[in-house]
Amino acid sequence: MDRKSITTRDELKSMLCDENAEPNSMSLSLLEEITDSFSWEQEIGRGGFAVVYKGTLDNGAIVAVKRLSDTHMYEKQFHREIECLIKVKHKNVVRFVGYCADSQGKVGSYNGKFVMADVQQRLLCFEYLPHGTLDKYITGRIM
Repeated sequence: MDRKSITTRDELKSMLCDENAEPNSMSLSLLEEITDSFSWEQEIGRGGFAVVYKGTLDNGAIVAVKRLSDTHMYEKQFHREIECLIKVKHKNVVRFVGYCADSQGKVGSYNGKFVMADVQQRLLCFEYLPHGTLDKYITGRIM
C-alpha cells in the first residue's frame, strides 16, 4: 500500500473534502503549523498517554491532533494502532485522517556534557467533532 505524505494545508484540505480519501502520513511541520506549535490554547483534551489539540486550516476546517507521550516505549502499539485505524471505516466512528512518525536529533546538556538524542514524535490526526467527548454526549452532559 503506497501512501503519500501530506505536507501542506492545501493537501490536507483536499483530503478532508474527499470522504473516500485514505489516511496518509503527515509531516510534523504541518501538524505544528495548524496547532500553533501545540500551544496550550489549542489543547482540547488530555489523558494518560496523549494530549489532543485542535488543528485549524485557513478554510475553517478543523482536525483533532493526538500527540502521544512516551513514544519510545510503545512503538509496536503505535504501529498496530495505525493498522487498525486505517481499516476502520464506519459512519459511527470518527474518521482517521493520518499519522506522523518523526524522529529528530536534538542536542542538549547532560551532566555537563553536550549529548545528542533522538526525540520521537508520534501523532494521530482525526476528523474534529465539535460536541465534546463521547462520555459527555452519552450521559447528556453536552455543553
